[in-house]
Amino acid sequence: MFKGSTVALVTPFKGGKIDEKKLRALVEFQIRNGTNGLLPCGTTGESPTLNYEEHRRVIEIVIEAAGGRVPVMAGTGSNSTAEAIMLTQHAAKAGTNAALIVSPHYNKPSQEGLYRHFKAIAESVNIPVYLYNIPGRTAVNIETETVARLARDCKNIVGVKEASGNLDQMQAVKRTCPKNFILLSGDDALTLPVLAIGGEGVISVVGNILPKETSQICSLYFQGKIEEARKLHYQILPVIKAMFIDTNPIPVKTAAEMMGLCSSEMRLPLCEMSEAKQKILKDILKNYGILK
Repeated sequence: MFKGSTVALVTPFKGGKIDEKKLRALVEFQIRNGTNGLLPCGTTGESPTLNYEEHRRVIEIVIEAAGGRVPVMAGTGSNSTAEAIMLTQHAAKAGTNAALIVSPHYNKPSQEGLYRHFKAIAESVNIPVYLYNIPGRTAVNIETETVARLARDCKNIVGVKEASGNLDQMQAVKRTCPKNFILLSGDDALTLPVLAIGGEGVISVVGNILPKETSQICSLYFQGKIEEARKLHYQILPVIKAMFIDTNPIPVKTAAEMMGLCSSEMRLPLCEMSEAKQKILKDILKNYGILK
């Protein structure tokens, strides 16, 4: 179901509250420009600073606004298994097509702890569940053996978003897990390499501002137009790199404001970019042709 570009949506704020009107507009912008799926409440959506009511509401709004035109994968992870179960069950009831569960942060559980955490969440719902491996933020890697064990033991754990940056590990996942287990890139810069080793797409940050191009890279690759996909990849690569000149989602949210998509307002501990970095970002967007 999640093939191609699934965009990890930013969460627009206005005066400290969720800007529901802008969030709905962002969904329309994405669908209009060919995005294949939507992910509310991921890292890019500032999920760590959303309270439970807001987290649930953002997911509900995106599902409502999408209206079944594209699938929605709700970010419902937590470093508390009980909280993750609560959020995942709500998302399932709201009508999400799948849940993305990030590995617990700060706790640093063992691999057995990770296994039990994900298994408990998966068993609490009937929707498809995707693991989210991002050791740079969580301080723990979901080892290939653990991924494979979960894929074997939990029928609704269907894939993994891999943001470890480790292509060796991703290839091991493809070799070790069932044939239909889905590998999604968690890094825009690695989308093309991940597709080449058998991945099905990307959960994208840059897709917030370049939805059409991000989706096209995947569709061109799947059509066998490898050289065209590669050309487009290198064309947008400077913009991809610009999205990480500061902590995600600071640059992409700043770029979204520059483009008039939504406010760049964030919640502490995230704050605005320095003027020097804003200039770098603006110059890159101008060079690409996004800004005049």
